[in-house]
This record gives sequence, structure tokens and C-alpha cells, in this order.
Amino acid sequence: MSTPGCVFPTTVETLYCDHHSWLKGWLRRRLGNADHAEDLAHDTFIRLLSSDRVPSVLSEPRAFLTTVAQNLLSNHWRREKLERAYLEALAQAPQPMSWSPEDRVIVLETLVELDRLLDGLPSIVRRAFLLSQLDGKTHGQVAEALAISIPTVKRYIVKAMQRCYFADLSFTG
Repeated sequence: MSTPGCVFPTTVETLYCDHHSWLKGWLRRRLGNADHAEDLAHDTFIRLLSSDRVPSVLSEPRAFLTTVAQNLLSNHWRREKLERAYLEALAQAPQPMSWSPEDRVIVLETLVELDRLLDGLPSIVRRAFLLSQLDGKTHGQVAEALAISIPTVKRYIVKAMQRCYFADLSFTG
């Protein structure tokens, strides 16, 4: 075990050996679920292995791991929130929808990816896009709902579509 506060050469292996158990406990306290904590601790180290930004020297390795894990934890909670909203929308659908479990996973993954793509846009731009594309509202209805002009609605929708389109190109290129 490393001595807290000491500066020492860091590799993902030493971080894992010295702090994996601590990180699992930290995550378990926040999640209240040992299995999810184990998964997120694993994902934290996978993220470090796939990153070239692990410093060679860390004076506070637990603070570093906490930062990485906190980002993953935020994504986890965001995905859970999105999944709950999706399941509530399905339950409120006018006609019973009997999708296969595979179809549900595909739709949920698509929603999570769309949420990721739109992240970083101003909330009003996201709302305009989602009202138009997911709720099927006209530009006039979106403009009224958001108290903005129709040309602004169009500009916002184009901005969101460009974000999705160009992100798609970066995955295939």
C-alpha cells in the first residue's frame, strides 16, 4: 500500500493494486449497490488503461481516481434517469407497446447516444430539437412552447442536427 501524500511513479497497475478496494468501497457508499460499484470501479480502470493522460507521478492518487470515477458515476446516474423516463413514457403510451427486450435495449442505447451527442449544447437548443424530433411538434409549436421565434427554432434544430451528423462522421472516418 502506498503512503498517502507521497510522490511516487504511477502506473495503472500500481493504482489498481493500491486503491481498487478503496475505490469499490467509495463507489458502494454512493451507489448502495455492490455490483454496480464493482462495475464502475472496473470501468474506472478501463478508462485509465485506454487514456494517455495518466500522469507518471501522482501526489494524490485517490483524488485522481475519485475524479475519474465521479465522471463515470455521473454518466451512470444520467443513464438511469434516462432509462426511468423511457420506461415511464412506454407505460403512458396510448396503446400497449410490446417490444422485445432486444428492441428496448436498442431504443435505450439510441437515447443514451443521442443524449451524449447533444450534451454540451445549450438546454434550449436541445429542447427545441427534442420537441421537434421526438415529440413531433411543428416549428410553430416549438416556438410557442419555448417563447422564441420560428427562425430561431429552425436555427437551433439545424445546430443540433449538425452536432449529430458530424459526430457520426467522426465515428466512421
